[in-house]
Amino acid sequence: MAPVLYSIALVLSSLEALSSLHAGLDSSVIEQVRSNLIAIASQSWELGTAAEALTELDWPALSVFNASAFPPPHVLNSANNASDVLKIANDTVSAKPNDSLALVANDGAVGDPASIGVAVLLANWTDSSNTSYAIAAGEQLDYLLNVAPRTDSGAISQRNDEVQLWADFIYMAPPFIAYYGALQAGDNESYLLQTAYEQISLYRDVLRDDDGLWRHVALGSWEDTTYVFEPFRSMNVSKSTTVTGQPVPIPVHSIIYADTHDFISGNGWAAAGMLRVLETLNHSSMATDFADQTANLTQWIQEILSSSWQYQLENGTLLNTIDDSNSFADSSGTALLASVTYRMAVFTNDTSLIPNADKAFQLVESNIDGDGWLRDTVDPETFDSPSAADSASPEGQAFVLLLQAAYSDYAEAAVREVETMMTMEVSFVVVDWYVPIDIFNVRCII
Repeated sequence: MAPVLYSIALVLSSLEALSSLHAGLDSSVIEQVRSNLIAIASQSWELGTAAEALTELDWPALSVFNASAFPPPHVLNSANNASDVLKIANDTVSAKPNDSLALVANDGAVGDPASIGVAVLLANWTDSSNTSYAIAAGEQLDYLLNVAPRTDSGAISQRNDEVQLWADFIYMAPPFIAYYGALQAGDNESYLLQTAYEQISLYRDVLRDDDGLWRHVALGSWEDTTYVFEPFRSMNVSKSTTVTGQPVPIPVHSIIYADTHDFISGNGWAAAGMLRVLETLNHSSMATDFADQTANLTQWIQEILSSSWQYQLENGTLLNTIDDSNSFADSSGTALLASVTYRMAVFTNDTSLIPNADKAFQLVESNIDGDGWLRDTVDPETFDSPSAADSASPEGQAFVLLLQAAYSDYAEAAVREVETMMTMEVSFVVVDWYVPIDIFNVRCII
């Protein structure tokens, strides 16, 4: 057979990646973390994040990171039933009032209820006998696209009582919009995939700082009144209604503030949300039509990762306010950024940040106590103070599962790559000459 050309650097890089693999979390620890997550997740964004974490960890064939994600099977078998994910979807839809477009009524946040939307869409796809899922998902999409407040540029607000952009939104709403689109066909699919991408781009325009990190919150009234951003004073915002479709003005505060803190959790939410949209685009039927968007998302995610890891402490942690040495350690945000790093290494074949992710993994593992609770987390309600000693972070529990799922996929990809090299005739190229080496039938021993 014809030789396959590999550079020695590529092969050595792959072997180095293989040699650094570790076992990951013990299965008993994973089960404790998982059980604790299910027990305490109650807020809309906690349930949505839990559903995604459970999908990626326990039902990876159904996640957007699987090449055959679209369409998902119409019938789930006993080995791939996603029962815990579908329970979240069913409980949410069952509790939803008929007069609420959002999946969770009176939530206050625009994006958070949509985070459960992917689970609801999966439930609809796999249970055609229950039309309530389709109706609920459609109403949630309608609320996001046609009712929720927006900035003058078109960015959907994260809050429903005023226009305010939160980095968290990127994980909550765009993945749902993109997933909805990927299950469609033709113009509907293209429109929703593009809408998900555009929302990310619009948010990035406002929240991104010059150093590549994202601020957590911008626009609207905010407790951090230290800095006033003059360009936002005159920003005109509006929303439309499903009844008239006409813009309805929303009063703009005389002074509009922006939170200037680069929180690790906010950057994690943004990077992880962009990653889910990236993989949805990549595995959709219109992947080739979205090459430019895919390239941009890849660059934007890598920018956050590179900018964040440069502040990593020697013990592997990232601080809650990334670039503030007086801030406290946040193992939950560290876990989320590490999960994105492992998945991006698979997507781009760039392992340069894996040492950072490995150090972070060790830190996270050491911060899981004997009962399966992640410690040293930020308080998810305040996100500027540590969690109390007698409390736990539901999202932190979910981030641990996302980290384990991402690492498992990374490790499997590393093994596959080396095995591929070891089962064919390879020519190692060095400058202008090559040395043919027949290593057919040679296997890696792991």
